[in-house]
Order: sequence, then structure tokens, then C-alpha cells
Amino acid sequence: MPLGLVALALGGFGIGLTEFVILGLLPEVASDFGVSIPVAGYLVSGYALSVAVGGVLVTAMTASLKPKNVLCALMVLFILGNLISAVAETYTVMMAGRVVAALCHGAFFGIGAVLAADLVTPDRKARAISIMFAGLTIANVLGVPMGTFLGQEYGWRSTFWTITAIGVLALAGLILFVPQHAAEERRPGQLRRELSAFTSGQVWLSILITVFGFGAMFGAFTYIAPMLTQISGLPAASIPWMLVVFGAGLFTGNIIGGRAADANLDRSLLVLLTALTGVLLVFTATINSPWGAGITLFLLGAVGFAAVPGMQMRVLSYAKEAPTLASGVNISAFNLGNAIGAYLGGVTITAGLGLSSPIWIGAILAVTALGLMYIASTLTKKTSTTGDQDLTPFPASQKEKALP
Repeated sequence: MPLGLVALALGGFGIGLTEFVILGLLPEVASDFGVSIPVAGYLVSGYALSVAVGGVLVTAMTASLKPKNVLCALMVLFILGNLISAVAETYTVMMAGRVVAALCHGAFFGIGAVLAADLVTPDRKARAISIMFAGLTIANVLGVPMGTFLGQEYGWRSTFWTITAIGVLALAGLILFVPQHAAEERRPGQLRRELSAFTSGQVWLSILITVFGFGAMFGAFTYIAPMLTQISGLPAASIPWMLVVFGAGLFTGNIIGGRAADANLDRSLLVLLTALTGVLLVFTATINSPWGAGITLFLLGAVGFAAVPGMQMRVLSYAKEAPTLASGVNISAFNLGNAIGAYLGGVTITAGLGLSSPIWIGAILAVTALGLMYIASTLTKKTSTTGDQDLTPFPASQKEKALP
């Protein structure tokens, strides 16, 4: 495995940790700032919306710069944002820190996904992307549970101080192991070429599938801590362990999803989105049982995250002549879905529909994503019968690089 992939995964670990650890600390943060659980939940949707905006703007602004330099600068921004969160004395300052940290997220994964795919042979590109995204899954398997435990034992600020230190280590890894020549250097006028990707209807369909598909998982998951304590009847001390269960599902799904997408991209997404809908519908019943909630939480992570490499790969497939901005926009789409799911879940709770109502929101979003995927797949089949279809993620002229 190229060390560059390991370095990208390390950066993904740090960013994934700062995004998701807040989910396990919502009760503590809400209590400290004197706000309600739904208001504290806006720290999740606020972060996600900032990613959605930053993924487009930051990627566009850095289109003519060297990828490695951009990644390192983004990690510095990440460190600064988490430092602000660690010292925040008010909810407003905390939100500001979340926004600053989030600005690096979309561009980091967007540029990083292109670099990761460029490091391997064409038949292993989705798996390379999944390795980079493995940083997110490891953050959930190990980082989020430990961060939640640390926050419960020593205060939530200690968690953000730790994340700041991890950011420094991630920056060192990027400097040392990501090669400057890993991708073709972007030239003046590249932004105009990147924008040409958005003339494809399939690119837009793929982005919408990402929004609703990822929003489905996090619509249900954002308020998991209060759900487990107040509905499933679990003690607060068990939340880190339940997050380990969810993280194990993410890790499993990430491995399966990369291989499935390489084998048959559209079919894998159709199957996984169907399964995600089913898991969410089952979750509405199993949330009332500690054991049932744990099993379904694992399945939610596995099925939901298994679709991620395929969602990212699909955008790259249809934007193969100008992948960087399209990749960044799709990363923004992941977080726009996250924000939509978290916001709608908070709305239903505030409206008095109960703490489990976000799960139903997730199911509705999953059905929407499945419908869009069916339309996109049907259009792909119609196009392929004319002989015009080409799903090679990158131009054939690009040199193939083998794994060492």
C-alpha cells in the first residue's frame, strides 16, 4: 500500500473525529452551554453546512494550486478550528470553531479522493478511495468512542484539545508521505474545465443520490445518544460502547462497499440503498430494545457507509475529464445530506413527534435516494445500448500506477 494512502487516511481520521465526536457529547455540550438537545444538534448541522459550502468554494479557490500544498493548508485550518472549539466559552464561539474546522473538510476529501485514485491501477480505484475514507471509519470505531469517554470523564473540552493534537500529527504525515507529484498539477484555466463536469445530468443525479443517501443514515444517527438513553434505556456510560458497535459497522461497510463498487457500480448502489431503507424501517421498532438497537446500529453503519465509495466513484466516473471540483462538490453533498438529516430530525423532535422520529426521517430520505438511483441506473442502461457509455473514472491517457 502506498504510504501516501496511509497519510490521507490519517488526515481523514482527524477530520472524521472532529465531525462525529460531537454526536456522543451532545448532552454534555447542551448542559454546559445551557441549550436544548436540538439546539446543540445544530453544531452538527452547522458543521455539515459549512462543509457543503467550503467543499465547493475552497476547491474552486485552490484549483490552480499544487494538491499537496492545498491539503497541508487545509489541515492547518482544521487545527485552528478545533483549537477555537476547545477554548470556546459560549455556544456562538463553539459554532464558529466548528465552522472554521469544517471549511477544510470538503476540499480535503475531494482533492484527496482524486489523489488516492491516481495512486493505483484503474481496477482498484474505488478501493483506494475506500482506504482514504477508512480514516473516517477508524475515527468512528476507535476515535469517537474514546473521545466520548474522554469528554464524559474529563469534560468535552478535553476531547477537542486531543483532536487539535491529532491534527498536528496528521499535518506531519501529509508533509512526509504525500508525494507532490501524485496527481497532475492543475494549470490556469483548470477551474473552467472543472466546471464542464456539471453539464452532465448523471453528475447531478449522482450528487442528489449522495445527499439523500447519506442524509438517510445521519438523519437517524445524529440524535443516537439521547435515543439510546431515553428510549432504549441504556446508561450514559454505555454510549461509547454503542458507538464502537456503529463504528465497527462503518469499518465493515467501507471494505465491502469498495469491492462492490469496483465489481458493479450501479447495481451495488441499488442493493445497498434498498438495504438501508429496510434497516431504517426495522430500526423504528428495535430502538425500544437495548440489544435490538445495538444490532440494528451495526447494520445501519455497515449498509449506510458501504454506499460511500460507490457514491464518490459514480461522480468521478461521469466527471472523468475534470474530476477535482466534482469530487469536492460530492463531498459537500455528503455533508449537505448530513445537515438536512440532522436539521429535519431536530424539527420533528421539537414538534413533539418523539426522540425516535429522526429514524423515520432517515427512512424517507433513503427511499428518495433509492428512487433517484433507479432513475440514474435506467438512464445509464439506455445510454450504454447506444455504445456511448464510458464509466472509466479517468482518461485512458492517464498513466496507470500499480500498488507496490
